[in-house]
Amino acid sequence: MSQIRRVPHCSHWGTYTLLVQNGQIIGIEPSVQDPNPSPIIHSVTEWTKPERRILSPRVREGWLNGRDQASRRRRGQDRFVPVSWEEATELVAGEIRRVARERGNEAIFAGSYGWASCGRFHHAPTLLKRMLNLVGGFTGHVDTYSYAAGPVILRHVLGSDEAVTGRATTLDTVAEHGETLLVFGALSPRTAQIEAGGLTRRTFEQNLRRIVARGVKIIHVSPVQDDMPAWAGAEWWPIRPNTDTALLLGLAGEVVKSGAHDSDFLQRYCSGSRPFLAYLEGSEDGVEKNAAWAAQITGLKADAIRALARRTASTRTLIAMGWSLQRARHGEQPYWAALALAAVTGQIGLPGGGVGYGYGCTGGNGGPISVGKNPAISAGQKALDSFIPVARIADMLLHPGDSYSYAGETCTYPHIDLVYWAGGNPFHHHQDLNRLHEAFTRPTTIIVQDPCFTATARRADILLPASSSLERNDIAANGRSDTLVAMHKAIEPLGQARSDFDICAGIARALGVGDAFTEGRSEMEWLRLLYEQARTENARNFDHPMPTFDQFWQQGWAESPAISHYTYLADYRADPDAHPLKTESGRIVLTSDKLAKLNYSDCPAHPTWIEPEEWLGAAQGQDQFHLLSHQPAGRLHSQLETGATSQGDKRRGRETLRLSLADAQRLGIASGDTLKVSSPRGACLATALPDEKVRQGVLVLPTGAWLTQDGTGLDLAGNPNVVTADIPASRFSQGCAAHTCFVSLTRIDEQQDEEAAQVYVQQLSDLLSPS
Repeated sequence: MSQIRRVPHCSHWGTYTLLVQNGQIIGIEPSVQDPNPSPIIHSVTEWTKPERRILSPRVREGWLNGRDQASRRRRGQDRFVPVSWEEATELVAGEIRRVARERGNEAIFAGSYGWASCGRFHHAPTLLKRMLNLVGGFTGHVDTYSYAAGPVILRHVLGSDEAVTGRATTLDTVAEHGETLLVFGALSPRTAQIEAGGLTRRTFEQNLRRIVARGVKIIHVSPVQDDMPAWAGAEWWPIRPNTDTALLLGLAGEVVKSGAHDSDFLQRYCSGSRPFLAYLEGSEDGVEKNAAWAAQITGLKADAIRALARRTASTRTLIAMGWSLQRARHGEQPYWAALALAAVTGQIGLPGGGVGYGYGCTGGNGGPISVGKNPAISAGQKALDSFIPVARIADMLLHPGDSYSYAGETCTYPHIDLVYWAGGNPFHHHQDLNRLHEAFTRPTTIIVQDPCFTATARRADILLPASSSLERNDIAANGRSDTLVAMHKAIEPLGQARSDFDICAGIARALGVGDAFTEGRSEMEWLRLLYEQARTENARNFDHPMPTFDQFWQQGWAESPAISHYTYLADYRADPDAHPLKTESGRIVLTSDKLAKLNYSDCPAHPTWIEPEEWLGAAQGQDQFHLLSHQPAGRLHSQLETGATSQGDKRRGRETLRLSLADAQRLGIASGDTLKVSSPRGACLATALPDEKVRQGVLVLPTGAWLTQDGTGLDLAGNPNVVTADIPASRFSQGCAAHTCFVSLTRIDEQQDEEAAQVYVQQLSDLLSPS
């Protein structure tokens, strides 16, 4: 028996050591540096199982025989024909050449999402863009499904999206100086398991426990109580979904009404304060924004809102806004209203006070902030300035040539003839998946490059099997971490899988730009170069010594420059003239001249409560429920969906749907019942789980179940994006609005449930064995 190899590695769930023997992974050990390792790391061996892997290049039979509209409608149904790598590479290169010649490079959509691997070299989106930039460019996408409305409005009113992308006040500062922590949405170890570039030392739970131990008062505003851990002892405010803006405005109105606002801060550091204060007072619409007004909208108690307003103004208060709040209609407004409340109280730039966004939404948010250079391959010089907001993919494919607005500018959807998707699964992320399926019938060709046979891969014309991170060498790094991790190859690639670098290099060679793509370097030569460039720059700019590449590769990790105990906008508060913001006024914008001129009804000139189309305040009876679709505890998005931690949260192979005890009792629903969740967009099945931690009228269904539909379009696995609406947060951001969603419930009887379960098993079998 051969010796056990200890292989350092990293995934989005943390750093660990793989125990490898005879070419097989036989065990996984969490990093000793990680105080809170995620159990999801033990599911990474799912990547080594061939059942869901793409094992060879394949081409859809219908695409080979004809590329008309009738053939395109068979995407997701046709069998796939195995081909050689040489054939597949030439087919892909030929399609890139054809579309560029006939329609221009704008007609190539390079769709990609960076969760395929936390490695910064074999990074599918960057490598795809690098290859296409060398042959004239592509249409890309901006922002993310996780956050779009928030960053777009913050770039406009704060001049930067740093406060939402991991550079807000660090939580260790809150633990030392804060007195009140006002949490909107989630602040949970559940989501803090995850970090886009991996994480070695998780500080989130430690800092939250320090905040609790110091006696900081925590108010948790969410329809779901366990969006915060029970040990935090937070006071739960079960707000109606999508009404956070009203609560924030009501709090601000009460602070101003009592005279507790910081008028000096508003005058010196903000622009547009007067119109906003007039709106709070009711001068604009005759409605005073106070506790009674907010209580009527939110379903909370007016006296409690008044007391919280006094506390917010009189104690050092941090307003922590989750990412989920802006994934809704008018999602810009809660982020802007939170900024306005922090400005009204004058706490922005003070240690432990102000506002921050996304704490705990990934493991690095609120932790050490990377300030040095991280190793990462470049996408090269951008050859074409063509893009769409990522959540508008279906609109682009369905309505080419139509105009739309983004960040106040008028744009036009390009005519896309080729979609090349690498390392991602929009049939997880996107809303109204039946509409997305229809949109995917429009391009002539769809290429998918991925390790796994996802729902997106099933709808491809050409499949390119990429290796998983376990099957290649790489370096993990990100801007919300203080550590680089060596990701050693643990096993040989499954089947004919190739690394993303090798796939793109092969296509680049077929297109005549191979040397420019590879620059004559192999995988390990690139890793050495990228690391040494970062090491040199960090020593020069930060006086931060790092080991040589050989030392780093042997040790398995290296510390990179990072800062802790950071207060967001402290420099601006100290001297706003010396540190102006990149906004229209150089100040924090409370009323925007640009938005006033645009006159958008769904994104006005100052923070505003706008009633969404689907919310509990407009429910027609008790048969309409507000559906929330949050990140699951046992996996990341749809990755490792078959792993033990993911399966442990399922029932009968389906996702569990949580609803309040009162709603379950009223409808006669018991734990384990199969429910049909329906909206005008579609329907899915899920397993009932009554839960006292869920507000009445609200349903919670995690994202990420692999889309598995029967012949009627009913999803059998519990994918909530079959029922969510593919609508923008507003004309300004065009962000995802998944959390504005009304649904109805139907209980399925035992016979129907058994029939559906059998169809589910067959569909899953078809998914895994397409040929």
